[in-house]
Amino acid sequence: MAKRAYAKRYAQAIFEIAVEKQELEKWQSDLGELARLGEDEAIIMLLENPKLHFEDKARLLAENLSDISPLALNLLYLLMARGRLSMAGEIADEYQRLFNQYRGIEEAEVTTAVPLDDEDKLRLTERLKAIVGKEVVIRPSVDSSLIGGVVARIGGKLFDGSTRSRLEALKRELSGVTKK
Repeated sequence: MAKRAYAKRYAQAIFEIAVEKQELEKWQSDLGELARLGEDEAIIMLLENPKLHFEDKARLLAENLSDISPLALNLLYLLMARGRLSMAGEIADEYQRLFNQYRGIEEAEVTTAVPLDDEDKLRLTERLKAIVGKEVVIRPSVDSSLIGGVVARIGGKLFDGSTRSRLEALKRELSGVTKK
């Protein structure tokens, strides 16, 4: 939980810098690069190795990430020095959430029983857009226990149209009728 709080703080600070310097898209791109780097376990092990000097790590990073901004590289050095390099993906995700919010776009975590094809994603995006009155970007996931239907979480709201929840509601309703 503390790791998530740190990621939010870093992302908020980065976002404020990006707005001030009008470099929102550049930071989005740079954080994507850092997130990809943070997913590579071999690189993380190398960069968090206490036997390798910081200057050597910094030189290695500067050579391999020459296309990111100096501020983003400094962020990477800071994360590396504090042993938090693995949280780069969470920082990038939180930054993306802030960026979308800034542009008036809501993120919807959508869970379905089966994977959605592109046409289904488009229809669902349009449907959710009509419900919330804003542009919507969906982050799909699959949970076969839903049996069918869709569960969407947008902001603090939960829209549960799953077959599982309908069956559970029907079960509660039927069990209440037989008890009378």
